[in-house]
Amino acid sequence: MKSMFDQFKNWYEKRHDYARDWKKRTGGQVVATMCTYTPEEVLMAAGMLPVRVLGSHEPQNVTEPHIFAMYCPFSRDSLAQGLLGRYDYCEGVTLTASCLHYRNTFNSWRMHVPTVKWDYMIPMPNEVQSPHAKAHHRALVAKFRTFVEGLVGKPVTDADLNGAIDTINENRRLLRELYDYRKESNPRVSGTEALYASLTAQFVDKAEHNKELRRVLAELPNRPRDREEGVRFMTIGSENDDVSFMAMVESVGSTIVIDDQCSGSRYFWNEARLHDDPITTIADRYCERPACPTKDYPAHTRFDHVLTLAKDYNAKAAIFLQQKFCDPHEGDYPDLKKHLESNGIPTLFLEFDATNPIGPFRIRVEAFLETLREDELF
Repeated sequence: MKSMFDQFKNWYEKRHDYARDWKKRTGGQVVATMCTYTPEEVLMAAGMLPVRVLGSHEPQNVTEPHIFAMYCPFSRDSLAQGLLGRYDYCEGVTLTASCLHYRNTFNSWRMHVPTVKWDYMIPMPNEVQSPHAKAHHRALVAKFRTFVEGLVGKPVTDADLNGAIDTINENRRLLRELYDYRKESNPRVSGTEALYASLTAQFVDKAEHNKELRRVLAELPNRPRDREEGVRFMTIGSENDDVSFMAMVESVGSTIVIDDQCSGSRYFWNEARLHDDPITTIADRYCERPACPTKDYPAHTRFDHVLTLAKDYNAKAAIFLQQKFCDPHEGDYPDLKKHLESNGIPTLFLEFDATNPIGPFRIRVEAFLETLREDELF
């Protein structure tokens, strides 16, 4: 049956075809971005298409000569996609200071993926709470701008940057509007649909994505709220584009109403605050966005942010989607679990690998749902 979210689903399933077609239509460079802290505004202002590297959720045996098997599944899956030529249309690859596993994934990608013509790592401050972080990051983004100007052979002007800021801010604003519909009882937007929208924003031309978001938002008020919500879940974790898993969760008597993940809300949650200098606008925004665990210290600001999201979206329980061996999220998990549960949000922990066992996960989710029903927590 045709859905108003079919375009997002099609973009997601044919994301490599989309990027190749964009390149053919525009003649612009496509850049593989390996972290949502990458200042996409600079790339977009230079006429490039940033494309977030996603996994395939397929077994692979090509990464072991390059990175350790105990690295998180997403690191290994991302590298496999490069080594297997899935992103052979990308001239460049970028990373912003991330976890150690993903830094080594980036190093292997730039050294061993033969189609890479250039690479750049932005050593963003990890301690964004430092009073010196923003000034330092402004200098790093300015240096990245100069590097990109060298690639395209012309200046990336303030007007170019301001245009990119406006377009990306609109994208963030529209995605927030879409997410707001999930606050409703019996939400007219499912978690799976919202995931398609947020993921595709990370590799589709933003102006084109904005146009589609505006169309969907214009139609949504007339969409019937005829889907029983069941238990309202929140998902928490790092990258997760496993739409099959999300669809399974929503098929057994629940609705995913909000997330704290870099593949979802953390990517777009805050707009850039406008300053006279566009580099300041861009750099400050990434320091101010909802923090990834790699940057959330010494104070754990994200704990209250996650709890606030759960309350604002009336989530009755949370599922931790833990990438196996993900040190930053594993370090946060015990305290964040305690923070949520002490505030009346029960949690379920699921550990993900490259290919997720839908059957056993379904049993665990159903058992969790049964426990919640017995305790009359929803």
